[in-house]
Amino acid sequence: DVQLQASGGGLVQAGGSLRLSCAASGFTFDDYVIGWFRRAPGKERDRISCLSSSDGSTYYTDSVKGRFTFSSDNAKNTVYLQMNSLKPEDTAVYYCAVSRFPDRCLTFTYDYEMDYWGKGTQVTVSS
Repeated sequence: DVQLQASGGGLVQAGGSLRLSCAASGFTFDDYVIGWFRRAPGKERDRISCLSSSDGSTYYTDSVKGRFTFSSDNAKNTVYLQMNSLKPEDTAVYYCAVSRFPDRCLTFTYDYEMDYWGKGTQVTVSS
């Protein structure tokens, strides 16, 4: 049974940090591109970061560049999103997802473009 489980969200003050985790079961990340996405209240789900398992390359959307870091622990089959210098506009439900196709995360437009989605974890940043 393939599952992705995101965790680590919570309430934090502006300027604070959180680390999100996304654990995979039923498959390994080896053959996938992994993405972190978020949906802010009243908005569409947006891609914020991608990690290629094949070469370890990462992508960050401009709004999080320099503040968020995407990493992986292959032994634990878990990826992480370290979020520093959090801002109220980072408030959203955060999701992880994977695709077998390397470009799907970078070109993400629709949810069906990713193969598996985890349930989201709420991040709330107070001002």
